Amino acid sequence: MKRALRQRRNRNVPGLDMAPLLDMIFILLIFFVVHASFIRETAVPIERPSARSAVNSDQVRLVLTVDAAGTVYLEDRAVDPGVLRGRMQDFASKNPGAVVVVAADRDAASGALIRVLDICRLAGVQHLALAARRPL
Repeated sequence: MKRALRQRRNRNVPGLDMAPLLDMIFILLIFFVVHASFIRETAVPIERPSARSAVNSDQVRLVLTVDAAGTVYLEDRAVDPGVLRGRMQDFASKNPGAVVVVAADRDAASGALIRVLDICRLAGVQHLALAARRPL
């Protein structure tokens, strides 16, 4: 009797080897993570204006936001325009070819937007872009 039980346990039971399947899943996961494009959005609630010529860019290194009240945000933190020039000079010197995107609310005063663009240019930022959304 014991011999019969031992023989049953020692038989090769056909089964599915999961190792190659798991390897393939991890390879696909790594592929999709590496090739995914991550969209940088601001945490500041703004309503971007729409433009039919708007394009996506993966070269964004820094985002400045101007809300409807004219407050300027540097990477989602409110910043005084007097301090902004110094920070932009530091950024431009450390990242010479970087793109700075200015995302302004559609109801923001054009004077506030022009002031931010002027500060960036005077600080030495070479590549400026305005954020817009594509119309539906």
